[in-house]
Amino acid sequence: MAERSTVRTVTYDLLRTLGLTTVFGNPGSTEEPFLQDFPPDFRYVLALQEASAITMADAFAQVTGRPALVNLHSSAGTGNAMGNLVAAYHANTP
Repeated sequence: MAERSTVRTVTYDLLRTLGLTTVFGNPGSTEEPFLQDFPPDFRYVLALQEASAITMADAFAQVTGRPALVNLHSSAGTGNAMGNLVAAYHANTP
């Protein structure tokens, strides 16, 4: 258990260094380890569906000019979001 906590700490430290403290997503059981002990200086923007999470992150990135972090379910979530992910890529979203 301590090893997982260390991995989360290192992950959050890396995300802070990259300026990625706003996370967009539609959490499920596979995201529970990442969200356990979620740091207070991070913000999680809840979406009702994965495509919506990508769209919100896309708008955030375009407005701020910085990359956005999206946390999706492993396979089904990525599939649901793929169309919006391609659109963000073609729009040259950061």
